[in-house]
Amino acid sequence: MTKPVLQIVIGSTRPGRVGASVARWFAELARADGRFEVEVVDLAEVGLPLLDEPNHPRLRTYLHEHTRKWSATVARADAFAFVIPEYNYSLNAATKNAIDYLFHEWQYKPLGIISYGGVSGGLRAAQALKPIATALKMWPTPDTVIIPAVGQLRDENGMFTPTEPITAAADALLDELDKLTAVLRPLRAQEAAAARA
Repeated sequence: MTKPVLQIVIGSTRPGRVGASVARWFAELARADGRFEVEVVDLAEVGLPLLDEPNHPRLRTYLHEHTRKWSATVARADAFAFVIPEYNYSLNAATKNAIDYLFHEWQYKPLGIISYGGVSGGLRAAQALKPIATALKMWPTPDTVIIPAVGQLRDENGMFTPTEPITAAADALLDELDKLTAVLRPLRAQEAAAARA
């Protein structure tokens, strides 16, 4: 059996963002862990416009090529780790917009959250994402990686260096993603079979 695909989604599209360096660190950790095939998905490169599909995403009648490509990317994943900032006490618009484009492609896949920010470490963004995920039948892990004062954990080249507690939280997140991926795989297979029937 091939390794499950873990997509690490960089949620921020802002120039000068911190999320890319945090995602690189987590991707290296996940690759070294060895349980997943790791893909980094950068929403700045995906380049989705503000939701412009006329049909509800549950119908999967996508009119635009950017939506079809995004659908294929997300469908390929077995699990997700979203790396998100906190903007104004919530998650950022680019992340929410990317989620809203799709429906079926998210279902029965575990979601790990890595949030970053100032004193709160993006905790409010992480909490805002969880009910959105559950509405789409994703399974947010109870373990969340919270990174407070993220600016102080970057060097002059922008490289992110985690503290020991942050690394320990990331290891726990990978454990949960691994367990949930195995548990949810049969549900996804069952849903796919029902859709073909």
